[in-house]
Amino acid sequence: MTESLFNLAGKTALITGSTRGIGAALAEGLARSGADIVINGTTDAGVADAVARLAASAPDVTVSGRAFDITDDVAVEAAIAAIESEQGPIDILVNNAGIQHRVPMVDLDVADWERVVAVNLTAPFLVGRAVARRMLTRGAGKIINICSIQTELARPSIAPYTATKGGLRNLTRAMTAEWAKHGLQINGIAPGYIRTEMTQALIDDPAFNSWVVGRTPAERWGEVQDLIGPAVWLASDASAYVNGQVVFVDGGMSVVV
Repeated sequence: MTESLFNLAGKTALITGSTRGIGAALAEGLARSGADIVINGTTDAGVADAVARLAASAPDVTVSGRAFDITDDVAVEAAIAAIESEQGPIDILVNNAGIQHRVPMVDLDVADWERVVAVNLTAPFLVGRAVARRMLTRGAGKIINICSIQTELARPSIAPYTATKGGLRNLTRAMTAEWAKHGLQINGIAPGYIRTEMTQALIDDPAFNSWVVGRTPAERWGEVQDLIGPAVWLASDASAYVNGQVVFVDGGMSVVV
């Protein structure tokens, strides 16, 4: 009975920004729980490579891919329509794609601010809305927004990222307020400091690495695999009455001073 609650067989999951890093790990985790997977990225070549890797490691599910610009409303709508026509209804959406830009606020170009906002906040709205329009007619669906420890906390030099991840928490709540009554569950996962290609430079910085380890009660960086269990839970029937929540997976960093 318990295993069946977490079984995603027969479901189709679209994960944005899933050619590498956290997105790729979540795609693999959902696939291992039985979901068919749609990989998304910015280039056809990158998507094709990610599809081939996941198909080789998860041969029992269907893995497909589609490159599209998640910040372009027209491109998003066309891509979602094509996925649903070719791969079937999207049962699970993971809004994972995100970018970082590190510079002091007083030196921050407006164009860089707008670029981060477009990817980290506008895109989850656009993709979420396009997918939800179809989920609403079916009366069911799961949306998981990948937030961040910066949803709750701030650090110097990453103002656009912090603002967008805080906004994504409230977008999750807004989606819940409008769509939960129609059978959708919309929740977020807020990773702490996770070891990825994007954070490797920070890991290699002795001072920053020491700060992360010392600041985190678990005394380590998170691994992408640490996020798979929460994602499977939120994508599955096991979380049927969980809505509008952001689950922090951060080794305890957000609860200590």
